[in-house]
Amino acid sequence: MMERTRVRALLQSNTPVKEVLVKGWVRTRRDAKDFCFIEVNDGSCLGNLQVIVRGDLPAFDAIAHLGTGAAIEVAGELVTSGGKGQRWDLIASAVTIIGPAPESFPLQKKRHTDEYLRTIAHLRPRTNKYGAVFRLRSELAHATHLFFRQRDFIYIHTPIITASDCEGAGELFRVTTLDAGRMPEDDFFGRPAHLTVSGQLGAEMFALALGDVYTFGPTFRAENSNTRRHAAEFWMVEPEMAFCDLEGNMALAEALVTATLRHVLENCADDLQLFDRFVSPGLLLNLQGVLAKPFVRLPYREAIILLERSGKKFENPVRYGLDLQAEHERFLTDEAFGQPVILHDYPRQIKPFYMRLNDDEETVAAMDVLLPGIGELVGGSQREERLDLLENRMAEAGLSPSVYWWYLDSRRFGSVPHSGFGLGFERLLMLVTGIRNIRDVIPFPRTPRSIDF
Repeated sequence: MMERTRVRALLQSNTPVKEVLVKGWVRTRRDAKDFCFIEVNDGSCLGNLQVIVRGDLPAFDAIAHLGTGAAIEVAGELVTSGGKGQRWDLIASAVTIIGPAPESFPLQKKRHTDEYLRTIAHLRPRTNKYGAVFRLRSELAHATHLFFRQRDFIYIHTPIITASDCEGAGELFRVTTLDAGRMPEDDFFGRPAHLTVSGQLGAEMFALALGDVYTFGPTFRAENSNTRRHAAEFWMVEPEMAFCDLEGNMALAEALVTATLRHVLENCADDLQLFDRFVSPGLLLNLQGVLAKPFVRLPYREAIILLERSGKKFENPVRYGLDLQAEHERFLTDEAFGQPVILHDYPRQIKPFYMRLNDDEETVAAMDVLLPGIGELVGGSQREERLDLLENRMAEAGLSPSVYWWYLDSRRFGSVPHSGFGLGFERLLMLVTGIRNIRDVIPFPRTPRSIDF
């Protein structure tokens, strides 16, 4: 039995191929006298393979009425194309209709809005744009694992269901088997349980045993936000490094961003060009600009002074002790510096309990990586390794030591300086594609009042 060949491999072929078997979906069909042209795509690449079907083939009448979206199998010979703008044609010797599609198929040969395509998220991967998005997502995931493997990190899996609130913000989804009003002790775990907001706390435990580790998986925030940058379910890349301070942490975050960008620039040219032409003109230049110079390192205090002296009128207030908003981040990356910025050393009162207290006792060893057009891509810190100071910070945050007893144990037994960060994978994909809405870079977005599919 002849094995299926992906369209990408055929389009990249250097020589004709006598026997080929392709399986895919009809993008378009053009009819001529006694034969027809069918553009077939199997999702492996942006390009379509042109299939020439002669009128003497069995079931030609049915083939000549195939609509967009129909699934077919084609056997034939790959030959040099006589047409303009294409290298190969597949001369069909047999065509099998696997799954017909009626004229009511929602994706026809025209441009559809992103808003409309979100209503048919189960079909949008069949469009050029979204096929490219999710191929890039796959390649970025591969590049991420490759980055850490080359640096001897160990890949771990942290819990999705947890009793701990890593961020201390209370934006947690409850996980329960009970009807409303029942006591938590009657629940499945015998206590309140939630979907995780981060794998960090678990990753810390493994870093203090295995050295350098990372986790890469889904996280959940019950934040009632309908902005273009927020979703209730999203993926995070979270490395944790033993014997690492804030400087090493910032260096690794910058290296991860630049390495993954270089990887897709070198391996995904066709898909990136689609976004550069139709979604975000100038995208390729912007990505190359991110790689052109080292990221700016800017203390939080200096960023506040810069914003206050900018002369710009911001919607949100700017003063020391307040967290920066998206408009402030955009000013720093897009206007003040025109390149990525790493902000560091934030006031203690606006950061979570686990971040290491600096010697000034006013700031913590925190950092955020800000990217032009995206804003915050990475957030991280050096962790507080000193037991007494960690206990004090937990008390300030109103957290119970009895819930975090296991976390405190890690500071009792062989504690060392360690650091880590979380990189929002969807935001990285937004950077790479120029797409400005997080709903369009994740297969099935979960946002307030929206959980279709």
